[in-house]
Amino acid sequence: MNAEPLIISRQEHTVSRRLLSPNALKVLYRLRDNGHLAYLVGGCVRDVLLGREPKDFDVATDASPGQVKRLFRNCRLVGRRFRLAHLHFSDEIVEVATFRSAQPEAVSDDEPTDRPPRHLVSEEGMVLRDNVFGTPEEDALRRDFTVNALFYDITDFSIIDYAGGMEDLRRGVIRIIGDPVQRFTEDPVRMVRAVRFAALLGFAVEESTWQALIDLAPTITRATPPRLYEEILKLFLQGEGEACYQQLRRTGLLAALFPCFSEWLDRETSGFPHVRVGKALDFIDQCRGRGADVSPQFLLSLLFGEYLEEKVERFRTEGVPPHPATDMAMAEFLGETPTVQIPHRVALMVRQILAMQHRFRKAPGRQPQSFTARPGFTEALAYLRFRAEVTGEERELCTWWENFVREHPLPAGGEGDDAPPSPRRKRRRRRRSRGTRRES
Repeated sequence: MNAEPLIISRQEHTVSRRLLSPNALKVLYRLRDNGHLAYLVGGCVRDVLLGREPKDFDVATDASPGQVKRLFRNCRLVGRRFRLAHLHFSDEIVEVATFRSAQPEAVSDDEPTDRPPRHLVSEEGMVLRDNVFGTPEEDALRRDFTVNALFYDITDFSIIDYAGGMEDLRRGVIRIIGDPVQRFTEDPVRMVRAVRFAALLGFAVEESTWQALIDLAPTITRATPPRLYEEILKLFLQGEGEACYQQLRRTGLLAALFPCFSEWLDRETSGFPHVRVGKALDFIDQCRGRGADVSPQFLLSLLFGEYLEEKVERFRTEGVPPHPATDMAMAEFLGETPTVQIPHRVALMVRQILAMQHRFRKAPGRQPQSFTARPGFTEALAYLRFRAEVTGEERELCTWWENFVREHPLPAGGEGDDAPPSPRRKRRRRRRSRGTRRES
């Protein structure tokens, strides 16, 4: 990396203030007007340079989190591992981070030893806490990838490049900053992010970064399960899920995240490979391309649907009724994936979507309108339609239910027969008078 940054003047790049968030610009100008250094940084700068619309805007500054909070009434300080300031506006949240150093802080002899360390590393080398503040150069070089380490300076509208990110943007390369083994060890989630950025941007992963990713893929299990769940959603809900899925399999990350599911993918069922997973993710990519929202439970239902269906069928052959078989299949799946913590409410909705598939086959059955009012019915019907289109089975059944819903629309605010019952009001006990109490 260069000691002196590369400065790209306004005439040499495509970032314009009209392409940026007005709220982020307000933050930058207020910090500057109060004597602080502040830059736009990260994915927003990268995306604008690539002609893409940024999803969020991040600011890096020399102001401490406490100073940021004093300047902005809409500020909320969050995070322990990385202390951040979230500035809440009506339509977005602007994240403000203080410039950080990759070097651990020096502790003097007279400093109290009872305060928590601002920099903490595990025995394996994973960074557990990183709140040591530094310079813009130190902050840029401690970021994950070169294309995410570009600063935009509002004082002269220039781009500041400490890590060679502009060249890698031009070449279409995802390259980690520094030694790949050390950086992936510090934060294993960077491996998942490398896959996501490569797929999302259509870039190639630089050779040494790729090799370290393959070698260290099993260590992804050191990351916290809730954080990995959030990363899984980002992987598959940003429009390039099918490409991310293929990269996860190639690197070995999928086998580390979902070992039993990965083993199942490597086997054939009745002589046929499991191609439905890729088609499911391609379908989700199409939905996101149209701007449609996809819930986490619908994503997980499509992603693991065929795998769970085989589990349900196995329990059914052992004599277990349909709904208990679905419960047992879901419980077994959750027990196989401790690395990724799927929230309980999401897991319940996945189970509901799968259980409804059995009810569909009883068309019309008893009280079909009550069935269509159940929570999750719309996603369960969409699951049935996807499955029918992929397998060629039960298309007429799916069409029957779609016609039934059109002919019997639900009233506004209607609830189904499995909606949570309204809480009963407790009857207030009348207090007896003292005279009555004596008589009794």
